[in-house]
Amino acid sequence: MKILVVEDEPKVATFIKQGLEENNLEVDLVYDGSMGLKFATNNDYDLILLDVVIPYINGVELCKQIKSNKPTTPILMLTALGTMEDKITGFDAGADDYLVKPFEFKELIARIKALTRRSNYVTGASNKLRLADLELDLDKKCANRGGKDIDLTAKEYLLLEYLMRNRGRVVSRVDIAEKVWEITFDTGTNVIDVYVNILRRKIDKDSDKKLIQTRVGHGYMISD
Repeated sequence: MKILVVEDEPKVATFIKQGLEENNLEVDLVYDGSMGLKFATNNDYDLILLDVVIPYINGVELCKQIKSNKPTTPILMLTALGTMEDKITGFDAGADDYLVKPFEFKELIARIKALTRRSNYVTGASNKLRLADLELDLDKKCANRGGKDIDLTAKEYLLLEYLMRNRGRVVSRVDIAEKVWEITFDTGTNVIDVYVNILRRKIDKDSDKKLIQTRVGHGYMISD
């Protein structure tokens, strides 16, 4: 696995690079946004680790530019800016995950594994997610199962995409609220449960193989 690290603090950058290499990952390291854009454009990476406060091109703008050219490349933001507003800004720019400094290195490795595992289910230039006979077209924003089109609202589509990007992993209601409801969800309501049940009826109703599963007390998971 090849990773690009964009980090302007030399000690932090060296620490991250050494730790990743000790986990058998190949690492390119650059110290500013301009070089980050050059490397990201001219090379293919399995994942990009990106600081927010970096010279020349800040991390948020760099994330936007990378995603406009390579939308399926996972980007994990590493930053000391950890407010809710900072996270929303990062996700709005296209970041796939957000890890606040200081962090445990084992958590960084776990996040990297989760993101690259999800990206492996995006198939080639067609930009589709597939699970069993369920297919989600990320370009056309539509879904079908067994060749039959599924009529989804915009929010149902986002929920299904989030579940499929996390296939085989239990995601909590808090996870779903942050990623699908843009961190504005009122935890006192059951809107997530309602949407999951609607999605389950649309996805699983006419199939013997049920893909959307409930893990009582933990959340939901999609798996074959």
